[in-house]
Amino acid sequence: MDSYNWTSENVNTSSSELFATTGNMSDIPTPMPFSEVTAVIYTIVFIVGFLGNTLAIYVMLRYAKMKTVTNMYILNLAVADELYILGIPFLGTNSALSYWPYGDFFCKVCMTADGMSQFASTFCLTLMSIDRYLAVVYPIRSSKWRKPQVAKILSGLVWVVSFLIVLPVTIYSSVQEKFETCNISWPEPTNLWSIVFILYTSILGFFGPLVVICLCYLLIVIKVRSAGMRAGLTKRRKSERKVTRMVVIIVLVFVLCWLPFFTANIVNLIHIIPENKTTAAIYFSLVILTYVNSCANPILYGFLSDNFKQSFQKVLCLYKPNGASTADLVVGRQNATKMEVIRNPADNEPINSKHVVNGQ
Repeated sequence: MDSYNWTSENVNTSSSELFATTGNMSDIPTPMPFSEVTAVIYTIVFIVGFLGNTLAIYVMLRYAKMKTVTNMYILNLAVADELYILGIPFLGTNSALSYWPYGDFFCKVCMTADGMSQFASTFCLTLMSIDRYLAVVYPIRSSKWRKPQVAKILSGLVWVVSFLIVLPVTIYSSVQEKFETCNISWPEPTNLWSIVFILYTSILGFFGPLVVICLCYLLIVIKVRSAGMRAGLTKRRKSERKVTRMVVIIVLVFVLCWLPFFTANIVNLIHIIPENKTTAAIYFSLVILTYVNSCANPILYGFLSDNFKQSFQKVLCLYKPNGASTADLVVGRQNATKMEVIRNPADNEPINSKHVVNGQ
């Protein structure tokens, strides 16, 4: 989750939700470090993340072959990433102006959307991991549950649960009068509320789901190893393994991008991290890393899934049947035209007849 309050007294609050106000920092705001550099980083991350996730969402809605159980969860993951990325313009404006110019209402909206997107991402990855476990360990028995209709219902529940979890953020988010920044203003006792909320969201939003995810893949590994080198893999089993590999890599990238952020949350509860330009730069890097995850996911889809790759190419007009290059297709058309002339030497039609070129 992003930080709308980098310039507040709580520089350790590097997320709109999880780095909640602890009251442990000084009252002197530390400016966002490297303003020119951060502006460039924000812009690049926003453009790549927005376009990539928009493309992923489009192809999953556009093409029938993309409407699988796994892709249903990936669709919701892409929506969550898109929602998260859309917070960057607000974060950038807040950082540039050193205050929140959008008022209380949009403060609540941005903080809520930011929190929901992070939880929805985690829960979607958890569902994807459970789905992979069922597909590999119980392929026949789970077939009646592993359907797009069921995935749609579960995805809807993900968003409902995510909203309920971040409801305290919606209630207590506001523009703080002292520094005019968008932050969470906990009631008294402020420190207790903040500590409880950080632990509560860290466990529900990352560490708890991570345990479930790790357990799923541990059981998958045990199942695969117990199967040993039996009869050769069927086409379906090979396909399942490719999907599982894609999900595993997506999960690993998610963990690598978010673990430092959540770890810093917990460390800051145990040992108060001093406020200075160095720590501000570190926290900024941790937040940017979470945005990088949202940018990386569409790229991973394209590299790890043939269906995604072909769908992306179709939308971008880069699709080449059977892996042929554009040059190969041009040469092929020219050869076809020459063969047509040889077969019909008496024809006086121009060589480049559109019927010949188009193969009609």
